[in-house]
Amino acid sequence: MTKSKQVIFELTDLKIIEVKGGDVLHALKSSDSGFNGFEEAYFSLIDKNYVKAWKKHKKMTLNLIVPIGSIKFVLFNDKLSKFEIIEIGEKNYKRLTIKPNVWFGFKGIGQNKNLLLNLSNILHNPKETEILPIDSLNFNWSIN
Repeated sequence: MTKSKQVIFELTDLKIIEVKGGDVLHALKSSDSGFNGFEEAYFSLIDKNYVKAWKKHKKMTLNLIVPIGSIKFVLFNDKLSKFEIIEIGEKNYKRLTIKPNVWFGFKGIGQNKNLLLNLSNILHNPKETEILPIDSLNFNWSIN
């Protein structure tokens, strides 16, 4: 029996409009395919080489944008036992949409602070989140 491909994320190119005095960086519109409602927006700062892993949301759809710096995201599809590695940031400006029930972690890889914006479809609720220790999914963050 072959394993079927399961879509656990969506990567969307985002528009940067060059404007004198400071560019405009698009994030998310209600007409975008990754839009799944909106309840909360928050920013996280991630230091260079700092890793935050592993987390899984049971209900939340995340829409992640990195307007400053660069962040490496690692998603784990436990049904296929497969890792997906995605880097987004200033030089690769995209939106990463992560579906519910996907293990993920991330690492700051920009030179200084790395700014992450999450536009989520539900309010933060610790009861819908699962967390694992960083070494539990057998991913070597120092190599990757």
